Amino acid sequence: MTGPAASRHYLDHASTSPPRPEVVAAVGHWMASGPAADPGRLHHEGRLARQALEDARAAVAELVGARPRQVVLTSGGTEAVNAAVWGAWRARPDGACVLADVEHSSVREAAARLGPVAPLAVDGRGRIEPASLDEVLDRLAADGRTAGLVHCQLANHEVGTVQPVTAVAERCRARRVLLHVDACMATGHVPVALDDLGCDLLSVSAHKFGGPPGAGALVLRRGLRTEPLLVGGEQERGRRAGLEDLPAAIGFGAAAAALAGPALGEEAARLRRHTARLEAAACAVPGVSVLGDRTGALPQLLCLVVDGVEAEPVLLGLDQAGVAVHSGSSCSSESLEPSPVLAAMGADAERSLRVSVGWSTTDEDVEAFAAAFPAVVSRLRALRP
Repeated sequence: MTGPAASRHYLDHASTSPPRPEVVAAVGHWMASGPAADPGRLHHEGRLARQALEDARAAVAELVGARPRQVVLTSGGTEAVNAAVWGAWRARPDGACVLADVEHSSVREAAARLGPVAPLAVDGRGRIEPASLDEVLDRLAADGRTAGLVHCQLANHEVGTVQPVTAVAERCRARRVLLHVDACMATGHVPVALDDLGCDLLSVSAHKFGGPPGAGALVLRRGLRTEPLLVGGEQERGRRAGLEDLPAAIGFGAAAAALAGPALGEEAARLRRHTARLEAAACAVPGVSVLGDRTGALPQLLCLVVDGVEAEPVLLGLDQAGVAVHSGSSCSSESLEPSPVLAAMGADAERSLRVSVGWSTTDEDVEAFAAAFPAVVSRLRALRP
């Protein structure tokens, strides 16, 4: 680090976004003055805890266009995904999972652990072609197999491409196949409504849009009942066992409430202005391009490819200049393996850089990147033989 903490510029919100002031205040207030009670108890303290939990659930439900009873609070998006996969598999244990390699690692690995996976192709933008789903389902039927669950992320976590979920949902309904939508990267940044999407299961994560880490939700279509992943108690109406993490739920609800009404659209517009400035600054450097479908893409995320330079030295150079970005996906980087998302797109995974903004991003953060990026790339290119 070359300077004081105040000179740092955080542009890695797609990995995790700092908690909003509303979240810090709500969690701090509850921790300081709320009763340390089980919301499943009938005494006064238990009823206060229950009310706080249900208020949080209602705020989350409103954010995703659902009813509170449809929301199962979890420890995060990863648990929500695993619960969706487990529940669908228990309902149809002979069915194959259909998914594309652009899905998050939690989706890919949870599906592969429980049974056969039928791959779904994507184009060079990372976008699923709905017609290709028909081909996969027809091929399974011709082989005497069935599909138990189709996965279609709402938007990609590395390049920001928004998927044609409603078209996929129509095909799933026609075939009576369950559809799970991973909306962890999209929720809190674009409008999300369960019924409008037409899916059966929806996974959500709080920390991607300024909620607390360790909070998420699995949202179920009305009338759908699946076997719980976690057993040993009747919490969450018997759909997830274990004492609810009330502070995390309260923080999740506060983050969701902060985006009620026009606030979501206003914030998204501000984030789009930031990413447009980042894109202009990056692409002014020769040999830099943008991956993914920029038409209707997520407002907070930009994936760059830098010709002639690997991403990691660029990341480290920016870090030395006080700018935090990321290369690849947040869950693939620890394994040091090339990103399967970019590989599925036919992109060079070793030269991709993800820059992402969030609720706390300032113009100064964006300008710091715009100033540092050309110098870092130029210096690294000069080192090549």
